[in-house]
Formats: sequence, C-alpha cells, structure tokens
Amino acid sequence: MHDSVTVHIDADPEQVWDLVSDVTQIGRYSPETFEAEWLGDATGPAVGARFRGHVKRNGRGPTYWAECTVTECVPNETFAFTVGPDGRVLNSWRYDLAAAEGGGTDVTESFRLPDTVPTRVYWFLLGWARGRTNREGMRTTLERMKAELERD
Repeated sequence: MHDSVTVHIDADPEQVWDLVSDVTQIGRYSPETFEAEWLGDATGPAVGARFRGHVKRNGRGPTYWAECTVTECVPNETFAFTVGPDGRVLNSWRYDLAAAEGGGTDVTESFRLPDTVPTRVYWFLLGWARGRTNREGMRTTLERMKAELERD
C-alpha cells in the first residue's frame, strides 16, 4: 500500500527543495492537485504547518479540498505530509532529495496508505488502479519539475 518514483534532476538540492516544499505552486506540476494554500498562521514549510490542496481526482473528478499537515521538513532533504482532517491520516506523501554523485539531485516522491482493515480492503479491490494512477501522477509531477529546473 505504498509506492515511489525517483527522477534525476540536473539541479542543486536547494533548487529542487524550493519546488517540492512550496505547496502553493503544486498546481504547476501535479496532474491532480491544481492549487494549494497554507492554513492558519502557516506561510511556508515547517513541521506542524497545515495546508489544503484542491484536488480533481484522476484529473476528472470529483473535485474536493484535502487538508494536510507537514510531518517532516528538513530543508534540501525531506518534505513530508499527511492528508486527512483533524489528525486522521488517510495518506502520507513525501519527497526525499539526495545530491547525486556527479551533480544534480535524485528526487523520490512516495506515498503510503495507513495499514488498516478498510485500507487493506480498498487496496485489494481497487488498489491496482489507484496505485497505477499515483505512480503515473508522481512521475508526471517530477518530470514537470525537472523540465522547469533544467530549462535554459
């Protein structure tokens, strides 16, 4: 009930970090989340900061707002958050950045669903389709970031 995609980007980790940790820009890259905004007093990435993303599921719908909470925030290394209201975790997402030997950054985007009975049933019945959609979406997101950062 998890998966990941890694893409090499010919850019420094600092440049990649600026993209993955600025949730207000995710609409430029994600095929499903077309906008996001910080909530409350949050103005940028920090553990405990909350934001919400406006999602168009599978690029077709339904369309809804998803509340998120930043769970890990190590500049130039890791940006992770959970999706779910009031501390209820429906999904966890993360970006891990690693300076690559020879230059550039290897960026891994991943998701993990909680290990609960309802989630196991869902994954058994529909997981193959949602897993494929998530994999394709992660690859699209990272490839769009790569294209922007490598543009000259």
